[in-house]
Amino acid sequence: AWVAGYGAEGKGSAQALRALSAQVWGTEVDPICALQAAMEGYRVVTMEYAADKADIFVTCTGNYHVITHDHMAKMKDQAIVCNIGHFDNEIEVAAIEKYQWEEIKPQVDHVIFPDGKRIILLAKGRLVNLGCATGHPSYVMSSSFANQTIAQMELWGERDSGKYPIGVYTLPKHLDEKVARLQLKKLNAQLTELTEEQAQYIGVPKEGPYKSEHYRY
Repeated sequence: AWVAGYGAEGKGSAQALRALSAQVWGTEVDPICALQAAMEGYRVVTMEYAADKADIFVTCTGNYHVITHDHMAKMKDQAIVCNIGHFDNEIEVAAIEKYQWEEIKPQVDHVIFPDGKRIILLAKGRLVNLGCATGHPSYVMSSSFANQTIAQMELWGERDSGKYPIGVYTLPKHLDEKVARLQLKKLNAQLTELTEEQAQYIGVPKEGPYKSEHYRY
């Protein structure tokens, strides 16, 4: 399987494919993300190299024409192509609309090239998690909605304090941690608590937050 982009979506896609025993290759333009992928054990290659070798292609970049007509023309017969990053122009779908399409089932199409080769295009190049599945898992949406609700509660509680003039804000770390604590209860997870000495040693409050505002998980 070939994954384009090793950002948040690419990392998740690569992990999921590896969990299903796929050999995963990745493509990146950012040297830091490419290094992350390589250090995680993924082979980092160009699309030109992977086009005629991979069986599954997943775009996760949010960019334009990451998979081109020429790339698809080089692919194996029955290669699977999908996008989880952006609009349908992440794959150059417009360039293959002229070919014969055969619907296998809703949101799954054979695109038949002039030489008879077929590729399997999922969701017509649109977001595959929405087109071929049920979108985001309910537990993920639960976390998102909890964040939104707690953010609204924070804004309402501080409506007269002047703490939040009109603007865009990152949810404070202690509220992020509050949502995580609520979710952990449903997973029957047990958190370890810092002792006072441990909290003082690393310079954080015993009850959190435990990371700086700019920390990226």
